[in-house]
Amino acid sequence: MAFAIAVTRERRDGETRCALTPETVKKFVSMGATVTVEAGTGIGSSIPDADYAAAGASVAADIASVLAGADILLKVRGPTAQETSALKPGAIVVALLDAWRDKETVATLAGAGVTAFAMEFVPRITRAQVMDALSSQANLAGYRAVIEAAWAYGKGFPMMMTAAGTVAPAKVFIMGVGVAGLQAIATARRLGAVVTATDVRPATKEQVESLGAKFLAVEDEEFKNAQTAGGYAKPMSPEYQAKQAALTGEHIKKQDIVITTALIPGRAAPVLVTADQVATMKPGSVLIDLAVEAGGNVEGARVGEVVTTPNGVQIVGHTNLPGRIAADASALYAKNLVAFAGLLIKDGAVALDLEDEILKAAVVTHGGAVVHEGLKGTQ
Repeated sequence: MAFAIAVTRERRDGETRCALTPETVKKFVSMGATVTVEAGTGIGSSIPDADYAAAGASVAADIASVLAGADILLKVRGPTAQETSALKPGAIVVALLDAWRDKETVATLAGAGVTAFAMEFVPRITRAQVMDALSSQANLAGYRAVIEAAWAYGKGFPMMMTAAGTVAPAKVFIMGVGVAGLQAIATARRLGAVVTATDVRPATKEQVESLGAKFLAVEDEEFKNAQTAGGYAKPMSPEYQAKQAALTGEHIKKQDIVITTALIPGRAAPVLVTADQVATMKPGSVLIDLAVEAGGNVEGARVGEVVTTPNGVQIVGHTNLPGRIAADASALYAKNLVAFAGLLIKDGAVALDLEDEILKAAVVTHGGAVVHEGLKGTQ
């Protein structure tokens, strides 16, 4: 018995990615699905409608036709109210819902009787690695952050020796060594920069140094025990935080480019660079704040803007950096979705098992209610 997969255009401002590629159309068809895609879905990722059709999808011109009878709707961002209202009760939505902040969309999905899964809630366990959309997108964000820094920075990255003199390499400081931070380190190193990085987790020191960068931290006894058995950072004492802030503050003064990547699920991003520290940087320096949409790691960063400070420092607050490399971001995210959707299908039909540890962690709404433990009572 065939099941119906639907994919609509992304309607959130600035979203260029899409949730389906011709390659994943073929995978869904092989799983027994019929696939319907809204015209223009892939335009931001350089995928024409004809490529979807050639892969086996039907292309429809309006939302109602795409969503009529859909069992599963795949999205990058959460669906609009119009899209949700066109779904049948009991339909499944899978997307990066931004569920901690976009409570209105979550409430609308619950009210429509839709079972919604947030890809950002997929647990980071071995079995779910292929579904880890946060990692696939953060990897590209880290890469793109360095490209944006190179664009904004008025000098070259590598050391260049010429008959007219030597060009010094750029000094790049990465704050936060998760997936995005590690890719930023690797990319800046490939461009020839002198790279340093910091993180509160001691295990990241080896990762930083393996990429040819220098690790910066106050490495006292508290730091050595600052990581849980599960690999997460422990809260640090005020005394340690003060020592670390003094060290990084002195370091920031000497940097040409600072890239910040620290995010805390369900909370505002921590401030890593204060306005006073920005004021100590040289004219022409650049800060790239990857956490700007969550409040920002850099004091003075503005969502979607490039701020130039009185001392000539640029604070870049671009949103959706993976969307600035949309073709690759869509290809990786679409593969994450195929893997996740495989958990929803059994013998060619939709079969929900909300006791599966991955689905249980990622489900947000079901049966007309918000069911995610962290979101209950927040609507």
